[in-house]
Amino acid sequence: QVQLVESGGGLAQAGGSLRLSCVVSGRTFSNYAMGWFRQAPGKERELVAATSRSGGITQYVDSVKGRFTISRDNAKNTVYLQMNSLKPEDTAVYYCVADLSMVAVVRGIPSSWGQGTQVTVSS
Repeated sequence: QVQLVESGGGLAQAGGSLRLSCVVSGRTFSNYAMGWFRQAPGKERELVAATSRSGGITQYVDSVKGRFTISRDNAKNTVYLQMNSLKPEDTAVYYCVADLSMVAVVRGIPSSWGQGTQVTVSS
């Protein structure tokens, strides 16, 4: 069983930045593709970004391209989501996810989910 613990959420102003972190334990981190999902009130959950096991392949939802960056440090068992130029529409609960398959992450069916961290962007 993989355990995921997110941190770094909070309140930011529009145009500001936040960095989310997700520490993984319980299994070999480098075996897992990782991703970040978000869910805003009244909206469906969506994939924000995903990264392959090595970090060599990344994928982003169009609305965050050029603003958000997903990265991972396999030595620290941690995946990050750097969020710049934040907009009020980025307000959501952000979830870290993990799966042995990046396809599963991208399709929204990863095997492991974190508890979520709230990101609120004020205008």
